[in-house]
Amino acid sequence: MGKKYSVALEISGPTAMWTRPDTGDSPVSYPAPTYSAAKGIFESILWIQAVEIIPTQIEICAPIVYHNYNTNYGGPLRKGGVIKSGGSFQLLASALINPCYRLYAEIRRNPRTNGVMSERTRTWQNKTTSPEHAYQEMFNRRLKRGQCFSIPFLGWKEFAPDYVGTFRQTTQVMRDINLRIPSMLRQVFPNGLHSELQYVYDNDVDITEGVLTFKDVTNVE
Repeated sequence: MGKKYSVALEISGPTAMWTRPDTGDSPVSYPAPTYSAAKGIFESILWIQAVEIIPTQIEICAPIVYHNYNTNYGGPLRKGGVIKSGGSFQLLASALINPCYRLYAEIRRNPRTNGVMSERTRTWQNKTTSPEHAYQEMFNRRLKRGQCFSIPFLGWKEFAPDYVGTFRQTTQVMRDINLRIPSMLRQVFPNGLHSELQYVYDNDVDITEGVLTFKDVTNVE
C-alpha cells in the first residue's frame, strides 16, 4: 500500500444546518456535518477531478446549542396554488448556533469519474506522479491564504462561516459530548460524477468524547 495523504481544516460560524431528512418540513439539524457536507467543505477549498476526498473524522469544538430559525421559502417545492399566487412558504427549522468543527479527510485517486474527465484534468494527471501529494500541497497553500474554489457554507448556503482555516490553538474538542445517531445521511450521489440519485445512510453513528468517525465504505483497489 502506498503512502497516505490527508488534509484537515477548522470551520466555525454563527449558524449551521445539517438537515436530518426524517424531520420533514420543519427540519432539525444533526449535531455534526454529514459525510457529504464535510466532503463539500473540503472541495470548496480545492476541487480537482483526478482525486477524491474521503472524510474520516469530525471533532465537535463547541457546545451543541439549537435555536429556532424562520425563513420564507420561495422555491419550486411550494404547493401549486401558492406558486400561482406568488406567495411563499414559511419554513421553521431547528438550527445550531455558534458551531465549530475540525474536519479530517484522506486524499485518494478518483476511480469514479464515470468516463467524464476534462482534457485539462487528464493532462494534469499525466504530468503529476502523485496526484494525492499534489492536491495536499495545493490545498494547504490555499487554506493558509484564504483562497477557495467556491464559498464554503455550514449546511445551508445562507449560513456562511466566520472562520475557515488551519487549526486555532484556542480551539478545544468538546470531550463531554457523547451521542448515538440511529441513522445519519451519508451521500445522495455516492457513485461519483454524473451518477444517479441514491440515498445512502450510516446506521448507529457514535459521537464519542466529541469525535465522530466515519466508516470507510469505499472500495478502492
